[in-house]
Amino acid sequence: MPRPTKGPRLGGSPQHERHMLANLATQLIIHESITTTEARARRLRPYVEKLITKGKRGDLHARRTVMKKVTDKYAVYRLFDEIAPQMAEREGGYTRIIKTAPRRGDNAPMAQISLVLEPVAKKEIVDDAVRTAKRAAEKAVAEVEEAVAEVAETPADDAAEVAAEETEAADATAADEASGKPVYAGSVRLEQGSTEAPDTDHEVKGNEDSMKYHVPGSRWYDNTVAEVWFASAEDAEAAGFAPAGGAAAQKVKK
Repeated sequence: MPRPTKGPRLGGSPQHERHMLANLATQLIIHESITTTEARARRLRPYVEKLITKGKRGDLHARRTVMKKVTDKYAVYRLFDEIAPQMAEREGGYTRIIKTAPRRGDNAPMAQISLVLEPVAKKEIVDDAVRTAKRAAEKAVAEVEEAVAEVAETPADDAAEVAAEETEAADATAADEASGKPVYAGSVRLEQGSTEAPDTDHEVKGNEDSMKYHVPGSRWYDNTVAEVWFASAEDAEAAGFAPAGGAAAQKVKK
């Protein structure tokens, strides 16, 4: 008498179990995916994969062997003529099991077992993708190391000077933002309006009330109180200021 399979048996007898697995295999071959209990799916997996292996052989003896278990002629036809050719490049793992929500009523663990019919990527393509990814990773690491080396080669004095300039610019911007007044590129803002230029590099007067600028020698230059001093008329125009009377003909050239 043959020894029964280890573990719990499906059904009430070995014959019942064989019929149950044959019916499940038939439905899986026809529909390509079925939902059943997790225990049945695990028992069905090797059963179906052996049938698919025989279907890939495709000879008459294999067909007769399969028909001893699967009596449905349409299922046998699909196994040998439709499913087996799609599995030709696959060397195993013909099915997959995905757990689903437990069954309502008895809370039995359920699973979906389906055939893996996706095309298999060739080994050459996979190897080429792996080599490309490695080269990209090595290039990225080299760029990072080069950037770190450039930072390390930068003199400490230059780095300190750059940091001081950035801090000074940030403080000036913060002060202007705190006062609620706009910041213009290439300009100097005094705490209070003045008629005297802060330095020789900023001599163009900007009046925010009229949004006009005055260059040295223009009509109202001497009497204008400037809130903003620009280095050139181009900077003033870039900030949105318009030339006052006579200013366009006497722009300061830097």
